[in-house]
Amino acid sequence: MSISKASISDLSALLNLVNTTYRGETSIKGWTSEILLLSGEIRIDEEILADYLTNQAIYVLKYTNPDNQLIGCVYLEQKEENLYLGMLAVNPESQDGGIGRLLLQDAEEHARQLNCNKINITVIEDRTELIAWYKRRGYVTTGRKFPFPVEYHKYGKPLKEIILIEMEKKIHF
Repeated sequence: MSISKASISDLSALLNLVNTTYRGETSIKGWTSEILLLSGEIRIDEEILADYLTNQAIYVLKYTNPDNQLIGCVYLEQKEENLYLGMLAVNPESQDGGIGRLLLQDAEEHARQLNCNKINITVIEDRTELIAWYKRRGYVTTGRKFPFPVEYHKYGKPLKEIILIEMEKKIHF
């Protein structure tokens, strides 16, 4: 098992991982499914993911198992003195094995290398189990809330009102 920077050659595997982790029937096997909150099978498309993988300001970490299968990833983008973390995905059949925790630890190390003060994330407010998971890893809610970006309807139509909350973790050097 190893964690490394993803490249454009990982595009297909990442696309499959992220979409099956968050949406569709496969996502129900894990606890990160958004299927009850958003309609549609697509969490991210090839064009956006390819942009992430070729953008110098964005760093996508991938986790591969001993058979070199990609089973986890996380999106990282430096925004001034902070690091934004998103798209944390672990194959639903491999969840609860500590892979998400390892990806977070590497994200924190990446933040230190960039001299970032904090890591920021947004989480769907109704995802109480996910918020609790992040809190156990040192993240705190900031009080900031945002409406779900409905302009991205091709990535799923909300089945109810969705509010995103911001969480953050201070990075210690």
